[in-house]
Amino acid sequence: QVQLVESGGGLVLPGGSLRLSCAASGFSFKTYSMGWFRQAPGKEREFVAAIAWRGGMTYYADSVKGRFAISRDNAKNMVYLEMNSLKPEDTAVYYCARRTSNANLMTSRNAYGTWGQGTEVAVSS
Repeated sequence: QVQLVESGGGLVLPGGSLRLSCAASGFSFKTYSMGWFRQAPGKEREFVAAIAWRGGMTYYADSVKGRFAISRDNAKNMVYLEMNSLKPEDTAVYYCARRTSNANLMTSRNAYGTWGQGTEVAVSS
């Protein structure tokens, strides 16, 4: 059974940091590119970051570039999102996703066919 389970969300002050984790199981993790998306209340789910299965190339949304870092540990079947200098506009539910379609760009929701249940991040004073 393919499964993605996120953890690490919470309430943080503006300027603070959080590290999200995603535990993958049920598939050959090292052969799949992985991504993080987020969805704020009343908004569409949007791309945050992705990491390729081969070579570890990373991609970021302009809004998080320089503040967030995605990484993976193929030995542990884990993908991480390190978030620094958090802003109130980063408040959202964050989802881990497995890329299942090479016909769509790494940054497109349509490229991902497996999703976790999400972990909530709230940035507020």
